[in-house]
Amino acid sequence: MKNICVLGAGYVGLVTGACFADLGNRVIILDIDEKKIEMLQRGETPIFEPGLSELILRNVAAERLCFTTSYAEGLQNVEFVFVAVGTPSGVDGEADLQYVRMAAESIAEHMTHPLIVINKSTVPVGTGDWVADIIRKHQKEPIPFWVVSNPEFLREGSAIHDFMNPDRVVLGSLHREAAEKVAELHKPLRTTIQITDLRTAEMIKYASNAFLATRISFINEIATICDRLGADVKEVAIGMGYDKRIGPHFLDAGLGFGGSCFPKDVRALEHMALLHGAHPQLLRAVLDINQHQRRQVVMKLREFLGGLDEKRVGLLGLSFKPNTDDMREAPSVDIARQLLREGAVVQAYDPVAMSVAANILPKVRLVENAYEAAEGADALVLVTEWNEFRHLDLPRIKSLMRGDVIIDGRNIWSPNRMAELGFRYSGIGRRPNDRH
Repeated sequence: MKNICVLGAGYVGLVTGACFADLGNRVIILDIDEKKIEMLQRGETPIFEPGLSELILRNVAAERLCFTTSYAEGLQNVEFVFVAVGTPSGVDGEADLQYVRMAAESIAEHMTHPLIVINKSTVPVGTGDWVADIIRKHQKEPIPFWVVSNPEFLREGSAIHDFMNPDRVVLGSLHREAAEKVAELHKPLRTTIQITDLRTAEMIKYASNAFLATRISFINEIATICDRLGADVKEVAIGMGYDKRIGPHFLDAGLGFGGSCFPKDVRALEHMALLHGAHPQLLRAVLDINQHQRRQVVMKLREFLGGLDEKRVGLLGLSFKPNTDDMREAPSVDIARQLLREGAVVQAYDPVAMSVAANILPKVRLVENAYEAAEGADALVLVTEWNEFRHLDLPRIKSLMRGDVIIDGRNIWSPNRMAELGFRYSGIGRRPNDRH
């Protein structure tokens, strides 16, 4: 059993802390947001992530997990400090490291014994060296410490499974012994552990996310071409996926990627490349294609409806992906705002993101279910592929709508079936005579 402190009670921090506690360690999660810590101390989880609330409650009851806003309390008697604070995009796409700086300074000011400081946040290459410099500069007295990079590869909606069943654990440090101690923490996960230097570990995270984002934008570009040429992107993706050099993953055409990782990390990598004299044309194209996917939905609606002024549009799904309430960089936000700017009335439903959406999209009418989102609508847009939308009573949807336009932004319905029901249907790169 090891004593661990996790700085940050967001998605990464809460999942990391709760999972390490579930592996038998004593974990204290520290966040300077008093309201968030008070919620956790009351047994409430401030984010939606399947299984997380139960995991937290179980480990609190077992006295392996607790919460604090105090660095003095959080760093007491711990050996490992995981930094899992936010690194949002800055004005030029760069990663904003103000919270990392604050964490490093606070660690330096409150540490009383040797620590291994582990960067879990996604940070620019070179941040590990920078954090070490900050800690040395702000220490009250010279106490040994070591910095390790341990990038996270968690997917919202399946973060607990991803933590407990990782493809690999990446560790980077200038001090092999420190990296090996962090590796011991991960041994119960029975996975490949790669130990490298700090900067290489930091780059592995960015390169991984940028590559996955590139696959998504690539298949979306192919979908746009399929639309023009009459091919079916779903069949194209299946045919590509059979090739072992390519594989089937991340080849689902749709409205593009969102969330807190892919958009932010691709922009940050582009900024790093520019700053150091490289030419990130591919990364720019990835971002441009992703944004164009959202614009295409509005363009299709405009064409189908002969303009958007005073047209009623229903949105099915608001979170950036299923099984999360996260709306950061969600396609729904761009689509809804553009529709509103063009005079449309927008009504929307999401299974879990409604309270989040109320703050982000105050001019959108939020309704109780998918059928209310369809009621009186001239057009309906499937934005997020929640399972419940795959099993809707489509004849009932048709009867509730004023119009007959369906934009399937995630290709979950058959074009033939939708045509038989009397919808004017448009998927993303789909042939109207598909046989699925």
